[in-house]
Amino acid sequence: MSETEYDIIIFGATGFVGKIMTRYMAQHVNNGLRWAIAGRSKAKLEKLQTHTSELNSENRPDIFIADAKDDAQLKKLCERTRVIVSTVGPFALFGEPLIKACVEVGTDYCDITGEPHWILQMISRYQQQALQSGARIVNCCGFDSIPSDLGVYFTQKHAEEKFTVPCNQINMRVTQLKGAFSGGTYASLINAIKEISKTPALRQAMSTPYALCPSNHTFSTQQTQHRYAAYDELTESWLAPFVMEGINTKIVHRSNALMGNRYGREFKYDEAILTGTGRRGRKRASRMAIASGALVVAAAISPLRWLLERFFIPKPGEGPSQQQQDEGKYCLSFVGRLPGNKRINCTVSGDKDPGYGSTAKMLAQAATCLALDIPKQEPAGGFWTPATIFGDKLIDRLQAHAGISFDIKDA
Repeated sequence: MSETEYDIIIFGATGFVGKIMTRYMAQHVNNGLRWAIAGRSKAKLEKLQTHTSELNSENRPDIFIADAKDDAQLKKLCERTRVIVSTVGPFALFGEPLIKACVEVGTDYCDITGEPHWILQMISRYQQQALQSGARIVNCCGFDSIPSDLGVYFTQKHAEEKFTVPCNQINMRVTQLKGAFSGGTYASLINAIKEISKTPALRQAMSTPYALCPSNHTFSTQQTQHRYAAYDELTESWLAPFVMEGINTKIVHRSNALMGNRYGREFKYDEAILTGTGRRGRKRASRMAIASGALVVAAAISPLRWLLERFFIPKPGEGPSQQQQDEGKYCLSFVGRLPGNKRINCTVSGDKDPGYGSTAKMLAQAATCLALDIPKQEPAGGFWTPATIFGDKLIDRLQAHAGISFDIKDA
């Protein structure tokens, strides 16, 4: 790929996450970075451009008009940049044309999808072409699944340094989570449930945590998947299902496979939310489990899905206020277990609403890392995970610029 005009172009910049990311880029990303914003509405892009100029007059992005369904426009966009970022979801509805354009041109790509069925389809359709063109495709560069994927990577790295071997099991527990979903996130989640529920073959493929691993993987260890309220002996607390577990566990196991089984062939990993002890903790876990199950059922059944979308969830483009984003925060605890009853405990914590304030910063730093820190062809083209392509380089960026901390608590 020849020299390009831009390092990063944000596609879908006028969407909910896109606007947050654009403002963050204007205020916090190095002025030497060449970047631009793109979307289908010139008026909205110009308004956003003006706003970014008010935030930082020396870091004003150029604008480009492109539609998510226009192959020619998307290809021209990809030809102008080293990395393209997409916030245009649901990705199963709008995401494929941009992936196709990237692998044709050889442009690197990051997104914030949390739709495993779509990722599987994209890998099966475009992996070989991406290898040939050199395009590195990195899905799940937001709250799903950077904290989980890099949290496991960070825990395993320190286990290897201290004990010379990786953990054979890691349990991720959400110990703090304050934030809200936007309409776009609900739309992606509901569409994913609808697509998976109506296609038996896809439903079967998605039922395993190994769904996104390469076909030649050798993993067969039974993994724990939380569906109901349960008591956790490890933490002496009640647990509830974590809505992101379905995508995060698949990304973590794909990372293990792509790194040559670095975590081990029998590595076990699960995620859940801690709800507390005693009767109060049990009741909270039960309520959360029931709510999670009800959402899945409602999203899978057409009349209930209509009621859910019409009366109970925000519309696409709607989301948490700036105050809610600023007041949001999260903390994830990774408890690693090794042979001989050895343990290591690490945490990943963020200072903003996880789905939006923090996700936008993660996506911006992932794209910047891919554009500036990761040499082209090293690694080669193909579909990568955050841990396998970024590793320590992104952890360093997130801690320095995105309000995210990776800490070792004890061992």
